[in-house]
Amino acid sequence: MSELNIKLITADQAMKMLRDRHAKRNERFPQLISAGSYILPDYYLTRKREAFKIRRHTFLKKKSRSYVAFDSENGQSLWLRNFNSLSEAMFWLNTGLTPADTDSSNSFAKWKESHVAEINEIKDQLRAMSKLKKKEIVKATKAKK
Repeated sequence: MSELNIKLITADQAMKMLRDRHAKRNERFPQLISAGSYILPDYYLTRKREAFKIRRHTFLKKKSRSYVAFDSENGQSLWLRNFNSLSEAMFWLNTGLTPADTDSSNSFAKWKESHVAEINEIKDQLRAMSKLKKKEIVKATKAKK
């Protein structure tokens, strides 16, 4: 994957990134721990406002076949967005556009055709991650018996 530098992360890694962003939000020039483009599968972001508090809190919730894209390429800001498909998340991380955005030079369909290999590579990584999770669950249930 030479052209797109997108990595899959776990929920624990995503929470570390969110905590890091929260801790450094008042710094003048924050330096985040992890810079780059990341995708968290099977989760979505939700915001919740506590009663009598103005500040909103960001939470991760499990939802199958949904993706959260984390973009901290510059190392100082962390951008987050929910997506329903992996290719849409990759498109946003690569171009900064959503599939619904109108841009005469770059459309989602053209981008998807030209990056088929990268999309399939990330999908293969996802399949490998899910197989590992299933094996761990099977081992845990056998250990309990």
